[in-house]
Amino acid sequence: MMATADTHCDLTLAQVTPRPTLKQRAAMGALGAIIVATLVASWVSTGIDPLALYNKRQNAFDYLFGRQLSEMDEARAMEQARRLPEIIVQEEAAMDLRDAYQERGEKIDDMALQEEARELAARRMAAMTPEELDAIVDEEYRRIARERRGGYFPPDIHARNLLHYSRALIETVAIAIWGTLFAFLAAIPASMFAARNTLKLMISGEGRLARGARAGVHFGVRRVLDFCRGFNEFVMALIFVAVIGLGPFAGVMALAIHTFGILGKVFSEAIEAIEPGQVEAVEASGAGPTQIMAFSVLPQVMPLVVSYSLLRFESNVRSASILGFVGAGGIGFLMFDKINGYLYREVCTMMIMVIITVTIIDSLCGVLRKRFV
Repeated sequence: MMATADTHCDLTLAQVTPRPTLKQRAAMGALGAIIVATLVASWVSTGIDPLALYNKRQNAFDYLFGRQLSEMDEARAMEQARRLPEIIVQEEAAMDLRDAYQERGEKIDDMALQEEARELAARRMAAMTPEELDAIVDEEYRRIARERRGGYFPPDIHARNLLHYSRALIETVAIAIWGTLFAFLAAIPASMFAARNTLKLMISGEGRLARGARAGVHFGVRRVLDFCRGFNEFVMALIFVAVIGLGPFAGVMALAIHTFGILGKVFSEAIEAIEPGQVEAVEASGAGPTQIMAFSVLPQVMPLVVSYSLLRFESNVRSASILGFVGAGGIGFLMFDKINGYLYREVCTMMIMVIITVTIIDSLCGVLRKRFV
């Protein structure tokens, strides 16, 4: 009896599920061929070669941990280090003399100061023991050799540098906070006009004029959102640095416009996917468009709104860390300066600090998501 029931069920499923026609099979085959051809063409055009990573492994090791110096490199580093003690002592003497002049309130004559600094440096050099000079040379040789070797590891973790980087990192997080907040406040109302169901509530009617107005508003808002997210934050930062000048405000505006385009799109799609029954129930009670939005639309999309907003905030922290490359403030400005100076270990320190900060922010955002989702 059970076998008969199973057979009947299988026959029913076979009867319900239609077999694809010859035309549908041909269309599916053509689509599969197009996909395969696209993948092959993109593989060839991008030059993907998994073996290249293995063949270039030594380059990766040298890039991360530094290259081995040749005998010529070591000799040049030592020659440069031997010339530096006199320069260092003279600079220290000039700084001491400048401080002394400022304490006495005397006017500083740069020419006289340099001459006096050379004399003071000569006396200090003569008073140094060979061991003290060798210590300075050895320290400078290690510094020069480290710069010539390059590499990102081990990172530079001096307390003075960490404090300096932390101030820049706080500015980076502030850029991400305000960029995301401005975008969030603008994306909520814009998404109402970009979603067809809420737009129909605000511009009601089935006449030609109402339908044309809805189509025009929907098209215009959608294109504005496309334009805002069509440009990368880096390009936006370049534009705002040229318009309003260097500083974190340019980074805030760049992130705000790009994030506005993204949040407006995802918010509108979430609104279009809400349950229409709740909207109809509130509308049947005599509520106006604003009340419908507040008591039916927003409660349904609020979990997604919070989730998407926090996700973009995390992403904006990472994006804000490189906007300083074009002068838009934050820790990226220091990174760019250190990269130009071949101080890769300090760059590594800042990269690790950014990663730790993003991890902490991700954990905090996870706690907030649990309260809304």
